[in-house]
Amino acid sequence: MATRKSTVKSATKAGPKRSAATVAKSGAKAAADSAKAAKKVTGKLATQLANKSVTKPSAKRAGHSGGAERILAVDVGGTGLKAAVIDGNGKMLTERLRVATPHPCTPDQLVDELVKLVEPLMAEHPATRISIGFPGVVRNNRVLTAPHFGIEGWHDVPIAESLATRLGGLPVRMINDAEVQGFAAIEGHGIEFVLTLGTGAGTALFRDGELMPHLELAHHPVSKNHAYDEYIGDAARMKAGNKRWNKRVEKVIGILASLVNYDKLWIGGGNAARLTFKLPDNVKTVSNDAGIEGGARLWHPRSLRETRQLPEATQRTGAFE
Repeated sequence: MATRKSTVKSATKAGPKRSAATVAKSGAKAAADSAKAAKKVTGKLATQLANKSVTKPSAKRAGHSGGAERILAVDVGGTGLKAAVIDGNGKMLTERLRVATPHPCTPDQLVDELVKLVEPLMAEHPATRISIGFPGVVRNNRVLTAPHFGIEGWHDVPIAESLATRLGGLPVRMINDAEVQGFAAIEGHGIEFVLTLGTGAGTALFRDGELMPHLELAHHPVSKNHAYDEYIGDAARMKAGNKRWNKRVEKVIGILASLVNYDKLWIGGGNAARLTFKLPDNVKTVSNDAGIEGGARLWHPRSLRETRQLPEATQRTGAFE
């Protein structure tokens, strides 16, 4: 009997132990399966999230790139027409192209030449807007004078609108070419004056980074009834020789210092590289590419005077905002 009880007892004890082990094993297996499934789901979810996180910035970048500013910058000169596509910071996105300025040159001829010049640039980087620097008096996107092209047919000419229309109606801004060069050079502090030495002599004035009204000093008498154009322009340089021409430019710098009392003078244009005398500390030369690069600044919010930016306030029909 004792043996039988012992066997039964032993069997009874062993039974639950095996059952618990089985349950534990089953539980462990279920937990493992659960963990595996969870891991699979989590992995799939993580992959989806990762894909989303990759896709979104990529799409965002593509959208930003597509909407980035691409400005067709045009520099009209008395001897050459130059153009390039630049970004909103003035960095060139294409090479700078140049062709000779036709002479004689009517407004229609100029627009025709510019359209031919920029066609390959527009094909490579279609522009979203246009900036133009023109050697003369420009007001409200219209040419009032064009001394290098003559008098006849060059008063109150909508060159900017004509070019923009031929290029698909893009937004366009046009100012004097020396002013465009100045935008690429100025530091935005105090009174800064720009003198360009090219076919003629161009000038521009800035106060704390804002463009001031244009003065055609190039046609103001400077020596023996000679205007700046006739005194330090390229024709005068070739006639007088580089040495004498340099002395004239040095004299003009002194005159401008007394006249304008500038904090800084920037000298640009193709002939700036021909200067051989030591410049004063507050006088610097700028690259000839400035005539292109400055085109980006024409589209900065406060680049032009507040009369252009906030007309309601200046005309007393509204308030500054």
